Amino acid sequence: MASDNGSGGVLARQRQAVILEEARRSGAVRVSELVARLGVSDMTIRRDLDVLASQGLVEKVYGGATANLGKSTDEPGFEAKSEQQQAQKEAIAALAAGLVRPGTAIGISAGTTTWTFARALDSVPGLTIVTNSVRVADVLREAGQPERTVVLTGGVRTPSDALVGGVAVASLRRLHLDQVFLGVHGMADGPGFTTPNLDESETNRALVEAGRRFVVLADHTKWGVVGISTIADLEEADVVVTDDGLPAAARETLAEHVGELMVADVNEAEES
Repeated sequence: MASDNGSGGVLARQRQAVILEEARRSGAVRVSELVARLGVSDMTIRRDLDVLASQGLVEKVYGGATANLGKSTDEPGFEAKSEQQQAQKEAIAALAAGLVRPGTAIGISAGTTTWTFARALDSVPGLTIVTNSVRVADVLREAGQPERTVVLTGGVRTPSDALVGGVAVASLRRLHLDQVFLGVHGMADGPGFTTPNLDESETNRALVEAGRRFVVLADHTKWGVVGISTIADLEEADVVVTDDGLPAAARETLAEHVGELMVADVNEAEES
């Protein structure tokens, strides 16, 4: 039996990211093959699969697991998504907040990662923030910063609490922002940054076009996921902020295509 040479901390997250990437690439993984590849025990791999299954990312079967890719139009609600990868989202938000300068105008899309990012902006004064997210607008309003301006677009509400459609698009096309921070459903080489909602894709595209700098906030589980509609190609992103669970191969691919890849250290963020 292989020895367990790293079942906790960062190594566990990195191992689970490798398992998930392989499951999505080939459709299924076998415990015996993962033991040989990763050099850990059978029980460690089974625990990793339990974690991934509890997050709805794989489905356990006899001897291994299959990828749970869902449909390209599947759109989980805000509450369901907010329970997933919380530590990763906090680390990404803290790192991305360092990109925001006082007194600038920024756009923030809907999503649980961008909602977490909005909560990390309390120390940045004088911002004008445009968002199509009711949840993000609520967080910013509750922060109680009188010098901050928050603009909420109109539109039709989606399961992820985004305001989308013609009204939102028309509002965004009249704006000029310093930076746009976008959360995505998935990112992959080829399809780019995607969403399962066609109307949200159009609205997010308008938000991206309103900004001089385009920043994507996406945890490692978004890699290899493909929604029905592309928001932007990988090459269009000036910055991608992700977490250290992203496998090396995915990091190399993103680094080749995006302007800058920033990787948040989840352990460091949890300790600070």
